[in-house]
Amino acid sequence: MAEHLARRRPAAPLTERTPRVVSACKLHRGAARRRHGAFLAEGANAVGAALAHGRVREVFVAESAEDRFTGELAAAAAQQIPVWPVTDRAMAGLSQTVTPPGLVAVCEPVTVPVADALGPAPRLVAAPVHIADPGNTGTVIRLADAMGADAVVFAGDGVDPHNGKAVRASAGSLFHLPIARERDVGAAVAALRGAGLQILATAADGEVDLDTADEVLARPTAWLLGNEAHGLDPELAAAADHRVAIPIRGRAESLNLASAAAICLHASARAQARSADR
Repeated sequence: MAEHLARRRPAAPLTERTPRVVSACKLHRGAARRRHGAFLAEGANAVGAALAHGRVREVFVAESAEDRFTGELAAAAAQQIPVWPVTDRAMAGLSQTVTPPGLVAVCEPVTVPVADALGPAPRLVAAPVHIADPGNTGTVIRLADAMGADAVVFAGDGVDPHNGKAVRASAGSLFHLPIARERDVGAAVAALRGAGLQILATAADGEVDLDTADEVLARPTAWLLGNEAHGLDPELAAAADHRVAIPIRGRAESLNLASAAAICLHASARAQARSADR
């Protein structure tokens, strides 16, 4: 690794004015990500996962932080990926956090067509609809990964999963499972059905109670997860195979998107695991 860094190291660390750094910083904006077909991942978890899945084009490391990321830098060296030491000020521009972790990678996009994400026989898929918050976007990806889901399909006009906050919230899970975007909600639902998945939607007045729904949950399932402010469109919820109510036993009026997603995906994963063990 030391020899690799020596070969790649410029005469001085790159600064915030270096064209390579300036170009990478532009990837904080969605238009630049689309134009260049690239996005930024920062921190050991995200960069490590991106390297493990062959998604990295180049790496920037704060000159003051090289000793903290020897594993990631060695992985980059093994793949002959350029590693550029930068000043702390340059790293501050590359990062979107108050305290930059000191490691940023320029990565290839992860999204794929819906059919490719679903594969031949999916069992569990998270399908957020018109999701608006990048933190929730990344959290749903992380939840889906943790529950062993086969894919996440983002339907409608929602947050780009390559958004910096979404990438950070996914904690590396963005690189672990297939991610798709389909702006046409009807087309997304049709693709989910076409892959053999039942469509479940959460609703306060749902006819199925989540606590007694194991027989339903054991089937291959796609969960429609509604927008944070407005939930699912009533017509879309009505078109689901089942509308499922999450019991609320306390005085909370409702659950936020991330909480509902965690409960529903966990319930499905548990029911499917029990069914497979029988």
